[in-house]
Amino acid sequence: MSKNIIAFIGAGNMSRAIIAGLVANGYPAKNIIAANPGMGKLEALQQEFNIQVTQDNVQACAQAELVVLAVKPHLIQSVCQQLAADVDLTLKCFVSVAAGVNIAPMQSALGFAAPIIRCMPNTPSQLGLGVSGMFASNEVSEEQKQLASRLMASVGIVQWLSSEAQIDDLIAVSGSGPAYFFAFMEAMQAKAMALGFDKQQARALVQQTALGAAQMVVENSGEEIATLRENVTSKGGTTQQALMTFADGGLPQLVDKAMQAAKDRAIDMAKDNA
Repeated sequence: MSKNIIAFIGAGNMSRAIIAGLVANGYPAKNIIAANPGMGKLEALQQEFNIQVTQDNVQACAQAELVVLAVKPHLIQSVCQQLAADVDLTLKCFVSVAAGVNIAPMQSALGFAAPIIRCMPNTPSQLGLGVSGMFASNEVSEEQKQLASRLMASVGIVQWLSSEAQIDDLIAVSGSGPAYFFAFMEAMQAKAMALGFDKQQARALVQQTALGAAQMVVENSGEEIATLRENVTSKGGTTQQALMTFADGGLPQLVDKAMQAAKDRAIDMAKDNA
């Protein structure tokens, strides 16, 4: 990988996940700097990964070629304004991992048409199993795009999107998606306990079943997911009865409705932060 300096503005879980992935994949720790108001998270990052740390956003940004904006969405514009006031941003590229903040208001806050990449990673990135949807503004160079790809590939797979609007679609699928599966697993665990398994047993059964099912999808990429479902479903058997119950309860329609609601909320958040 290149020796570009990467600055993280914000030292939360996502920054930590990306930094861990970068270092594990051989990116020089000395070329990574994290900035955060409080020293607690910074000291932990420095101790674990031997990166540079500072409580000064301006100092971190001034050193970097790629600046990762990893603060809460409502803070993005004020952080951009702070950086624009005190740093020459001409040759810098920004990667925003904040949901619901479009490129246009960030460029406005930075004071010029800055190269900005919007990135929507999900929480399994903390395990290196994430999905990151990415969209680059017209000002982003191919070299900057490649560096951003390497950045996020360190914590999972990267999908480049053809329009910024697709970020909202991706939020509905993979951004919010882990919680859908957690909710389903939570309901299965509750029923397993009602059937007589203790909490530990119920969790072990549910989590291993979910892990095995997901891995079967991964290992059988040439098969439709529907085919894998059909392979488990014997005519007149227990699985068919359960799946018929899901269908009668409108599960496909409910999933559709829930994912649309997530997308609609993402659109509303972008309007709020415009």
